[in-house]
Amino acid sequence: MTADNKKMKISLKIWRQESPQAAGHFEAYELDDVTPEMSFLEMLDHLNEKLVSEGKTPVYFESDCREGICGTCGLVINGIAHGVGPRKATCQLHMRSFQDGETIHVEPWRAKAFPVIQDLGVDRSAFDRIIAAGGYVSVNTGNAPDGNSLPVGKTTAEQAFDAAACIGCGACVAACKNASASLFVSAKISQYALLPQGQPERARRAGAMVAQMEEEAFGSCTNETECSAVCPKGISFENIVRMNREFLRSQFGSTEIE
Repeated sequence: MTADNKKMKISLKIWRQESPQAAGHFEAYELDDVTPEMSFLEMLDHLNEKLVSEGKTPVYFESDCREGICGTCGLVINGIAHGVGPRKATCQLHMRSFQDGETIHVEPWRAKAFPVIQDLGVDRSAFDRIIAAGGYVSVNTGNAPDGNSLPVGKTTAEQAFDAAACIGCGACVAACKNASASLFVSAKISQYALLPQGQPERARRAGAMVAQMEEEAFGSCTNETECSAVCPKGISFENIVRMNREFLRSQFGSTEIE
């Protein structure tokens, strides 16, 4: 038997909550046949198969692509959004990151703006409403313009691309003691503010999106950078600085604030 196929014993303490209105609690589970190459979500699948075979209710959690692209699978694992290790979503975390015999605590995102649906799943539609408030570019329909018709400097293009890499998972909110969505919102504002295509709505975009963020009851940013530390795409905290400048532009109509 290879090291990768060695069986691990894992103790789990998982948050269970039947509905948004129900009181939640931790339940303990034991697995003694986990392999190091399993992803964390595969381990939860394995647990659910065991629970179903025993006639028990499986643990509700969310996932989709399981490739670190969609942002659906976020969990707080041992107190860390997405678990230990830099730049990875929960679906990219493997059981080799844990020790044989370890106890693992698993919780949903904790934020007023992310109410629990059931167990480990939360409602992140607040992000959708923030995007609807201004995270888009209005263009006339028709053929796509030639890529060279709008010259963009290399540094600017890379900054915009890096901001656009945000997958909207909500780890930044879960990690922040204030449950701030500033990193998410700033990434969406930055990707447009930096490019020519985003200029027509630039004067109102930041104001509208920040106002919606506040309406959704996300907290304020206090510049502690936990958000960037847990972001699976490494979104830079500098985007929050840019968001604040863009917000001032939207409020005062200034083209001098850069």
